[in-house]
Amino acid sequence: MRLVTAIDDVRRAIQAAKSSGATVAFVPTMGALHAGHLSLIERAHAEGSFVVVSIFVNPLQFNDHADLAAYPRDVEADVKMCRTAGVDLVWCPESEMIYPEGFETYVELGPLADVLEGLHRPGHFAGMATVVLKLLNVVAPDVACFGRKDLQQIAIVRRMVRDFNLPVRIIACRTVREEDGLALSSRNTKLSGEARAVATHLFRVIHQAARAIQSGERADEACELAIADLASRPGLDLEYLEVVDRDSLAPITHERLAEAVVVVAAVVGGVRLIDNIDVHAASEDPR
Repeated sequence: MRLVTAIDDVRRAIQAAKSSGATVAFVPTMGALHAGHLSLIERAHAEGSFVVVSIFVNPLQFNDHADLAAYPRDVEADVKMCRTAGVDLVWCPESEMIYPEGFETYVELGPLADVLEGLHRPGHFAGMATVVLKLLNVVAPDVACFGRKDLQQIAIVRRMVRDFNLPVRIIACRTVREEDGLALSSRNTKLSGEARAVATHLFRVIHQAARAIQSGERADEACELAIADLASRPGLDLEYLEVVDRDSLAPITHERLAEAVVVVAAVVGGVRLIDNIDVHAASEDPR
């Protein structure tokens, strides 16, 4: 495995790999790697013969400087995990390489970025899309793997790839969960024992809502019951819970259930969590 920092080194390594006939699979990350990231790397191995992982905490995705400063960082542990997982190239750029002095060009997004997370994290998706576009431009992968937990991110990246005619296939990989159903996240380590118990209820509620919709209940009625349940939970501040179309993110009441996803965001014990579940998969064991 090679560990590089410079953009030119990444491009040379990719060019050499492609010259030898390799298919490049890319997993962009912000570090603090866990089993969820490892599942993305495993999928990347299944899709390509040369796997690249980037580790870069993107400052443009944070509208809270305290949140950026507190974001977990352990590059040494991340690199070790990548080596064990058989990654071919790890790219750890410095911030000045991605955003050099005088940088002033950003991706301008459409309506997909104005709902759900976009309402609660202004500027987040413009920062995400800008860095993803830059990373894809440097790595030039054949496929790129993202986790389904970040549903809106995937929808925006896919739209950007389509609109900019980028020659890369975006793969949405299943959400990896702990035994209690909580979706894996680097933020989970910040949860106290009491907050953790409340956080696991978040997933149980959206799972129940998805199963109710799958069984024939109207989506809006299932949402009302789920919202009432979560609103009654001490220590949980619900930001949104909706049923939306997987690609357009438009609200769904009772139609197009094949594309319906229950999405939720809440602050639990001071930690902001997001999750989602496909309605069509609600009868399956999500863990």
